Amino acid sequence: MRKHVLVFGLVGGVLIALLQAVEYRYVVIERSVEIYGAIVAAIFATVGIWLGRKIARTRDVVREVAVEVPVEVRVEVPVEVRVEVPATTAFVRDDRKRDALGITPRELEILELIASGLSNKEIAERVHVSENTVKTHSSRVFDKLGARRRTQAVQLAKEQRLIR
Repeated sequence: MRKHVLVFGLVGGVLIALLQAVEYRYVVIERSVEIYGAIVAAIFATVGIWLGRKIARTRDVVREVAVEVPVEVRVEVPVEVRVEVPATTAFVRDDRKRDALGITPRELEILELIASGLSNKEIAERVHVSENTVKTHSSRVFDKLGARRRTQAVQLAKEQRLIR
């Protein structure tokens, strides 16, 4: 009985060693390019993350500045301040400026509604177009006026006498 157990164990050991050799050959030798590629990719990713964090690190700079404060501060306040306001005149739109900028009547209408404080959805309902059309007209007006925001566009249009 011992002889059978030893032979069976020996045969099992040889089979396991043979399977390990086949697995090693398949995984390490035939797939070596993929394994090495994965290792190189992991190294580059690690170095890239480390370098990115090092470069993009924000630094808080605190500087102390000595300021001399005078003991006695004297402030003069005028008793009466007069501000002259020019007489109101009727608003006249500068059509030459509008033509020079290339603003269409529809874009001008959208700009006036923006100036009145309406949202894109409210403007779309009022002029019977889609909200995307309002956004398109708005962005074109912003580009023509050189504005980034609605408030800036309204201010520039008022300065150029395009709207009230």
